[in-house]
Amino acid sequence: MAFSISLGDQKTDGVRLDYETARNRILNTQSPTPLLDIADFPVNLKKLDVSQLPQLAAELREDMIGAVSKTGGHLGAGLGVVELTIALHYIFNTPEDRVIWDVGHQSYPHKLLTGRRGRFLTLRQENGISGFTKRTESEFDPFGAAHSSTSISAGLGMAVARDLQNKTNNVIAVIGDGAMSAGMAFEALNNAGATDARLIVILNDNDMSIAPPSGALSSYLARLASGKFYSDFRDLGKKLSSRLGKRAERAITRAVGHARGFVTGGTMFEELGFQYIGPIDGHNFDVLIPVLNNVRDHGNGPVLIHVVTKKGKGYAPAEKAADKYHGVNKFDVVTGTQSKAASNAPAYTKVFAQSLIQEAQHDDRIVGITAAMPTGTGLDLFGEVFPTRVFDVGIAEQHAVTFAAGMATEGMKPFVAIYSTFLQRAYDQIVHDVAIQKLPVRFPIDRAGYVGADGPTHCGAFDIGFLASLPGFVVMGASDEAELKHMVRTAAAYDEGPISFRFPRGDGVGVDLPERGEILEIGKGRIVKEGTKIALLSFGTRLADCILAAQDLDAAGLSTTVADARFAKPLDLDLLRRLAVEHEVLVTVEEGATGGFDGQVLHALANLGLLDRGLKIRCLTLKDEFTDQAKPETMYGRSGLDRAGIVATVMSTLAANGQNIYAKA
Repeated sequence: MAFSISLGDQKTDGVRLDYETARNRILNTQSPTPLLDIADFPVNLKKLDVSQLPQLAAELREDMIGAVSKTGGHLGAGLGVVELTIALHYIFNTPEDRVIWDVGHQSYPHKLLTGRRGRFLTLRQENGISGFTKRTESEFDPFGAAHSSTSISAGLGMAVARDLQNKTNNVIAVIGDGAMSAGMAFEALNNAGATDARLIVILNDNDMSIAPPSGALSSYLARLASGKFYSDFRDLGKKLSSRLGKRAERAITRAVGHARGFVTGGTMFEELGFQYIGPIDGHNFDVLIPVLNNVRDHGNGPVLIHVVTKKGKGYAPAEKAADKYHGVNKFDVVTGTQSKAASNAPAYTKVFAQSLIQEAQHDDRIVGITAAMPTGTGLDLFGEVFPTRVFDVGIAEQHAVTFAAGMATEGMKPFVAIYSTFLQRAYDQIVHDVAIQKLPVRFPIDRAGYVGADGPTHCGAFDIGFLASLPGFVVMGASDEAELKHMVRTAAAYDEGPISFRFPRGDGVGVDLPERGEILEIGKGRIVKEGTKIALLSFGTRLADCILAAQDLDAAGLSTTVADARFAKPLDLDLLRRLAVEHEVLVTVEEGATGGFDGQVLHALANLGLLDRGLKIRCLTLKDEFTDQAKPETMYGRSGLDRAGIVATVMSTLAANGQNIYAKA
């Protein structure tokens, strides 16, 4: 099979040529000593000549491709900022100068150049380095990144703090064009533009979504606009206009804006108070180096550099892929083919998408809404069938929720598909624009519970608690793929107010799927297995482990009931009363933080007076910590949420009360 790997300006072509051979062929045509072995820290990077930087970029790309092929991770974004990363560390004095990487997907080259190359094969692994920037990991990571659109706000805070302490270091925020769709980014731009704080914002435009570079003239004008003459002239104009009064200042500002717009193309960033430079080629050191030099040495106030890059740059499979290899599993470097763990069960996300398509075929009022995650949420499949009924609003979760609320007022049935951790960004809108108005907005919540390699920033821990606390909100949790189908149909049929249903990342447990989901009775759970002494009440997909734990407990002479709550709100009080009255021990099990489902159960038991009867109750939740990356099964085991942990909780509860735990029930 033919392939093509392009690293910098070098290319190799062949028939399944070994990647190491391709690497050596590239490097042997250049310096005999790999430059990446030298440039392991920015202080050493600065020792290189500018003419050597393209070779370093080639080595950095092949190193990153080789490593991520073994670990999986976010590849495309990092490949696109290799030259920009090198230029930033080459020109600026990091870590004293702060470089903030928005989101963190683009930070892999940054990690390789800041002393973490030796640990890079531990990327996203247990006890390894994070897939995002992390303050506790390196002094070169001044701000932790995960959710998008935070870099400008954080950078402005650092710049103002610097000025208050009479320091002189630079602050640089690197933000992607996709992240600029979030309201928080514009709030920060608006605030920064109204200050005199020296903040450098680099807009990484990797999708040509704002403007393409305009060739040599654009590069020349960028260098001109970033230079001392223009900066001094701009500052002089500001001082002069401020002395002439507000009316004259506004007139001069408009005149300058129109004049500069005529020459370089006016932008909204200038209107917001930024000095705008660009667009420039983000893969050309002959442009990057002088522009960053000029910005470092000249000018005052906030400046924005518009850099155009190509996501997936330098690796043909990534450049050709629709998502530019945004997030990848382990893959074959030569072909780009990604590996996937074998499973006979469909992924929960796919079951959701297929179920929603099925319901939409019966009801033309059903629409899907996503916040820049059509593939991750399965709404890309929905869009293939109903292209006019799916809406990707960009990285704008707050807008997505209120947009859905508006649609609901007009009789539509919006399904707002957002990961649990991302839904946190829209909580105010959920409360005020949806819940208070009792609008029937549906919330399919993907990535509920632990998410493995993505670590604490993407862990779906808190949605049960923050949604179940809202009056009139229906909160469901699917225990398997069949239950998920039921909950999709139930949500589609429910028009009394907001409703949510959560499901985890990954494959299901392989249960038989019904032809079509059933409409569940709101607030009613189910008994899965009957027993007499121990009751396990599960909310979510830990039900499978509860069933296995019940087998072990039965074998130990402890007759065990297993129940699937289905609803955290409203709770099935009849089921709860029966479990509490007829059993000695009640254990709740959930893939959420303390204060979620367990809080609802304890509150109900207390109000029902069932805690006064000597019932022994224990609550199993995610650990009360922000858990670093590991395999999900490892994380659940440490929280006691697997088969062994559930059995151990029951045994320790009985032992604590002086009971013979092996006595026949």
